[in-house]
Amino acid sequence: MRAILMPFRVEQLGTVLLKPGSEAMPLFQSGRVLISTLPEFMQSMPSGRLVDVAQPLLDDPDVVMFLSSDAVISAAGGRYALASWLTSPHQRHIGTGCQNNGLDHSHGQTILNIGKSAVRLCYQCDNRLREQESLPALEETARRNAAEWLLYRVQTGFQMPEGHHVTLPEVTLWASMKNIADKMPDSLARRVLKLPALPTPHGTMKESDIRHEPAVATELAEKAAQVVELAIDPETPESFMKRPKRRRWTNEKYTRWVKQQPCLCCGRQADDPHHLIGYGLGGMATKTHDLFVIPLCRAHHDELHADVGAFEEKYGTQPELLLRFLDRVLAIGVIATGKKILGDKNG
Repeated sequence: MRAILMPFRVEQLGTVLLKPGSEAMPLFQSGRVLISTLPEFMQSMPSGRLVDVAQPLLDDPDVVMFLSSDAVISAAGGRYALASWLTSPHQRHIGTGCQNNGLDHSHGQTILNIGKSAVRLCYQCDNRLREQESLPALEETARRNAAEWLLYRVQTGFQMPEGHHVTLPEVTLWASMKNIADKMPDSLARRVLKLPALPTPHGTMKESDIRHEPAVATELAEKAAQVVELAIDPETPESFMKRPKRRRWTNEKYTRWVKQQPCLCCGRQADDPHHLIGYGLGGMATKTHDLFVIPLCRAHHDELHADVGAFEEKYGTQPELLLRFLDRVLAIGVIATGKKILGDKNG
């Protein structure tokens, strides 16, 4: 992904004046260019061209630091699995050459382990650098290698299509499944939980003015680890009645989780768990079961309710979207077998 950070000013509503400069001009001449508002984590970055990346999360230093930590690398398979990925001919986007910035390189390649991570070097650079105690430039490359590999593991682990941009909620879900969500730094955990960032202290503070803020990573791990447990009861009293009174299945835990997933139409953070409408489901002024929900952002949720037919012609029918979503839900264990009844409101 290529991107340019540049200042611009709005002349009037609907009109924007851009001054990209010689560095960015080739991007405007080569095809379409997406202009978007800056994410929060990019606000402090200087103007200029960003490093080309396959995953936008690689521009987030908090995410890179978490994904390159020892605990996360170990949970994903360890350094040997990372080394195998670095040297795989199928991972063309990570390159095949030496990752050292030296001018002279020899043929062949090998792996230099740095902490729990690794970098790919030619034989000449490996012989020259292997005995050095401090390699700050390569340590940064090793962290980035680990972070990119982890995002690849998340993408393939959830059977996402090639080119899918992994989101922070998806990273959190993967970390929860690996029992390492509590290892997230608090700054990252607060963003996932949509909590305000802690204020940055300025100057010298008195000890009496320091207020303890409890860590939120443990809370995040508990929230992310929640699943809906499924039990089968083939002999409910209603099953023996000729005209049983129907009960609406509700589960707030599941709908909260659905709300945190990417929108099925655009991939942005969902705002609502949309309950299917029509198709003989529900009743007069009654929603369908909480199981029959799909994640939609506010714009696409409004679009669906404005014209169901036009929406389904454009994105697929609601049952099709639901089946696709439920397939992923079951595949990643969000709905799992257990001792609790599926309709337990407290579970």
